Amino acid sequence: MPKPALHSIHVHPVKALRGQAPREAVVEPWGLAGDRRWAIIDEAGKVVTQREHPRLALAAAELLPGGGIRVSAPGLAALTVTVPDPVATTTARWAGEKIETVPAGPPASEWFSTYLGEAVRLVHLDDPAVRRPIDDPPYGRPGETVSLADGYPLLLTALASLDALNSLIAQGDRPDEGPLPMNRFRPNVVVAGTAPWAEDDWRRIAIGEVTFRVAKMCGRCVVTTTDQTTAQRGKEPLRTLGRHRRFGDKLAFGQNLVPETVGTVRIGDPVTVLE
Repeated sequence: MPKPALHSIHVHPVKALRGQAPREAVVEPWGLAGDRRWAIIDEAGKVVTQREHPRLALAAAELLPGGGIRVSAPGLAALTVTVPDPVATTTARWAGEKIETVPAGPPASEWFSTYLGEAVRLVHLDDPAVRRPIDDPPYGRPGETVSLADGYPLLLTALASLDALNSLIAQGDRPDEGPLPMNRFRPNVVVAGTAPWAEDDWRRIAIGEVTFRVAKMCGRCVVTTTDQTTAQRGKEPLRTLGRHRRFGDKLAFGQNLVPETVGTVRIGDPVTVLE
């Protein structure tokens, strides 16, 4: 078997939108540089994702120098959004958390409101180190912080585990829904050269020069049933995960990572299991 190595890198500048796949990325304490620093909120301040609006899968965000973004979506002209000055904040609500964010200007809110057909706003997380500690005891540790990702700085998945999952889907009662691509799981780093589900047993790893703590398995939600190219929903992979990858009340695929050091990761970097 080949040695484990970093197969691909994925950065999603706006939570819930399609992202980018660079050949390298800087690892910051709260995640990959530029990853999920922007999000959409509704009039009540609740973060809006593909859970409520699967067609967000068809919108894309490109990270620009300085942290701004260029967003595009079917039927709309692309829009460039600069990082707003943190002169005032608005509260974004996510899974019981209250996160202070900086609202973007009216053109961005109008753009997303037009696309989704309801009043929403685009917000920016200006300083994760101040704004958002990891709030998931006992898995988060004092001083650890996160961007606007669901709960942890990075999500790791493995090609071999996806192959194993697709094999199980093919043997189930909805084989027509497989095989699924990795983008259903919206990872940050994808590893090649492992045995299926090997990542379940990892506690600390190194990707090239950067070390990470493996915090916990990633529980999956309805977003994984959304085709990222059509925004249509099916039953998989949740049906198969429920039969084969249920851990307590979670259907697991992938592992949440917390950086122990910072640096740059690159496609092809060796992935070393430290513990």
